[in-house]
Amino acid sequence: MTEQQTLTVDETLAALRAVGETTRLRLIALLAESELTVKDATAILGQSQPRISRHLKLLAEADLIKRYPEGSWVYYRLAEGPEGQLARDLVARISTDDAVLAADQERFQAIRKAKSEEAAAYFAARALTWDRERSLHVSEEDVEAAMRAALGNKPFQSFLDLGTGTGRLLEVFSDQYTSALGIDASHDMLAVARANLAKAGLSNAQVRHGDVYALNVPPRSFDVVTIHQVLHFLDEPARALNEAARALRPGGRLLIIDFAPHELEFLRDKHAHRRLGFAHDQMERWLEALDLDLEQVTDLVPGEHNDTNLTVTLWLARDRRIVTDLPAQNPSREVA
Repeated sequence: MTEQQTLTVDETLAALRAVGETTRLRLIALLAESELTVKDATAILGQSQPRISRHLKLLAEADLIKRYPEGSWVYYRLAEGPEGQLARDLVARISTDDAVLAADQERFQAIRKAKSEEAAAYFAARALTWDRERSLHVSEEDVEAAMRAALGNKPFQSFLDLGTGTGRLLEVFSDQYTSALGIDASHDMLAVARANLAKAGLSNAQVRHGDVYALNVPPRSFDVVTIHQVLHFLDEPARALNEAARALRPGGRLLIIDFAPHELEFLRDKHAHRRLGFAHDQMERWLEALDLDLEQVTDLVPGEHNDTNLTVTLWLARDRRIVTDLPAQNPSREVA
């Protein structure tokens, strides 16, 4: 059992003073649900950027929230320590009928919906050239070879590819799995993926429309789950990782492929990127929180003639539960 973290009287008073103001309490209520940028908070609360920044600074000084710089953006989220837990406890005590917080939530959901639609439009416009665009960053052949090396050549029963795009990974690992499912939020991408699977004659793989934040698959169902170049498009990558971990069988493996931290700001504006890569320690913290053991990290550094200067990182993690804890399942039912 995890030891309960506590605060001194002075620390408790400092935290309560910091949150004891209407705007800051509204910010805490929003951050209890999702991380935000100053731009997001400004749009939701209808206040100026300097004022929002000042309130966030006071909350950060009281250790109630943490700031995470990423290129020219800074993400704010509730702290993980006892101060952050105190903030969560306070929010949990607020009535859900409060008119001010309900209006904040409505604007927050509108912003989230707009971002999702922007990403969906991006994918729809690029469905036919998606695989070619990926190759602009680092050789996709090298990435696929590294993925196969990470997972090894032993066969496995069930495979889940999140954000499957054109279904490329369903083809790459077709000689190893018994059954496979690819999930994507873009109908245009899925149309391309279905055509590709039919062309490859893969009858044991299928694709389905779905949300990486709320997977419609049975828990503990898949031996291997992949998330290939998806997390940097998401506002809440940790939520997607949580869903991926939920789908893993005991002893199952999660393979994440994404960019290392970089400074290419144009990818936000022109390519709908929400994150400019992920650091090793950040990914390790997320995986540890999900009871996944990080087994391997591989950095694929671009060659001298690659002017994009993007490094692709592979993280391989394993569910630490013992395989014998779960009775054998019928793999054909997993993708029904």
